[in-house]
Amino acid sequence: MKKVLIILSEWGYWGEELIGPLETFDNAGYQVDFATPTGKRPVAISVSMDATYIDPPLGRTVVSQDMADKVKAIDDPNNPRLDNPKNLREWLPERPYWSSPKFIREMEEYYRQLDGLKATDLQQYDTMLIVGGAGPMVDLVNNFRVHDLILCFYQMGKPIAAECYGVPALAFARDIGDRQSIIWGKHVTGHCLEYDYKDGTGFMGENINPSLGSINFGPPFYPLEYILRDATGPEGGYHGNVGKETSVIVDYPFITGRSTPDSYMTGQKVVEVLEQGLRRYGW
Repeated sequence: MKKVLIILSEWGYWGEELIGPLETFDNAGYQVDFATPTGKRPVAISVSMDATYIDPPLGRTVVSQDMADKVKAIDDPNNPRLDNPKNLREWLPERPYWSSPKFIREMEEYYRQLDGLKATDLQQYDTMLIVGGAGPMVDLVNNFRVHDLILCFYQMGKPIAAECYGVPALAFARDIGDRQSIIWGKHVTGHCLEYDYKDGTGFMGENINPSLGSINFGPPFYPLEYILRDATGPEGGYHGNVGKETSVIVDYPFITGRSTPDSYMTGQKVVEVLEQGLRRYGW
């Protein structure tokens, strides 16, 4: 039985970007574990379970009633599926500050713990997936433990998948020796400028204060397309596939999906990578 580790934001994941791959993995008979930055139960962004929501860049609804119902079902606190995710803060070590008086010894221990994870806990997983949405910009993209988890899978030769605003975590996952992105020279996709928001990026404010509700942070914190173009370098490439309904790129060991409509295909390509040895797709 194959086993998948799915990383989710505590600040709001996009519902279909979990449901699509998860249903695909379930149908393939895979076992799935979930992880979040601090071990809190992840939450879906409210608009990702609203069948009446009009996506501003596309000018149309992007959530079917069937999908809205599925997201509501898994997001329901009475549904135990997402209870007790793994706590990345407790699971992975913290990288020492450069100014630490015991920096060398602490770095040795840091690497020792990561090597121990690769030799023990992470051996059970065949692949990992970072789910997208607005929340990852807050607690996944520049999370050093998420970067280290990606690097561990990369060093172990295991495939790594990411969707939408989960993809920049790959761009920022870098060995601190050469500090070059691990997607340098690779081909990826991700949210492009044409489909990006000018306003309305939302996070679940309840995670700060229960009275806040959903918070509008305006546009995304950064243009993802620019980051991915720079991170892949002259020998790699970013593919927005503007105008095409789906955009999924496989450039082993990476499987990347552009946005919500690509969720099921992203999961399917992960299965094909594991079962059929797929190494290249979409470019």
